[in-house]
Amino acid sequence: MKIAVFDDDRVGLVEEDLIYDVTAAVPDAGPEFPRVYMSRLIAQWDRRKADIEKARREARARPLSEVTLRAPNPFPLHVVAAPVNYRKHIGEIGARSVSGGASAVERGFFLKASSSVIGAGEAIRLPRGSTRRFDHESELAVVIGRQARNVPREQALSHVFGYCCLIDVTLRIEPGRFEEERVARKSFDTFTPVGPYIVTADEIGDPGDLANRLWVNDELRQDSRTSALILDVPGLIEWASSVMTLQPGDIIATGTPEGVGQFSPGDRVRMEIERVGSMTLPVVEDEDFAPRRF
Repeated sequence: MKIAVFDDDRVGLVEEDLIYDVTAAVPDAGPEFPRVYMSRLIAQWDRRKADIEKARREARARPLSEVTLRAPNPFPLHVVAAPVNYRKHIGEIGARSVSGGASAVERGFFLKASSSVIGAGEAIRLPRGSTRRFDHESELAVVIGRQARNVPREQALSHVFGYCCLIDVTLRIEPGRFEEERVARKSFDTFTPVGPYIVTADEIGDPGDLANRLWVNDELRQDSRTSALILDVPGLIEWASSVMTLQPGDIIATGTPEGVGQFSPGDRVRMEIERVGSMTLPVVEDEDFAPRRF
């Protein structure tokens, strides 16, 4: 099953190039703050799935091209991210690196602001007039399906609801300039595109060998597989849940492979995760956000 959020907080099921509006089965869906209806739906999935399927049978199909895809979970409680989790990514950005050769095994994880999450039908917005470097990072996203605390890796995948594509947009540190913490450099509004929808875990099975690719203006920049992860999906869930309680709807960004690079306003970035989906977003200048620091 492919579950999407579209237009004005509508919930739909995607089948090929069509979307079926099942919002009637998600009565709390809407723009009212906090927009936690998808986390609630995921937490209650076992008893609400039948209602979703009934709404699908009664819904009229619309072309997917006619709707705007929003973040498939607009307000996750946590966005957990793995730093340096592909071996070939270690050291590739040279003096801009803050990892010192350590991987996610040693460094653990960091958090991104949930307010940075957007959908596949939106735009990445970079601060207006900035002279700093902003990079793309293509990642498989894991959506947690039930509360997870101290989960051993052998049980980890049973806590997964589904998977998405995710771009971890990053402000790079510059030698001789500021050295902001990761959470500050990665939490600008729009810096976590997620989508195009959630593919439920039963459609993916083992996520351990999926192709992960990203293009900027049709130039292939990143091309790897999740089999190259240093800390795999079960390992990431085990690590994170040993520190914090993961909640339904939480997103884990599993890390980016080699090939990260800079993009600028006017570019278009496309990423694809095998069997999960693809999304293409424009990169624009944010006319409403031009902090002096950046």
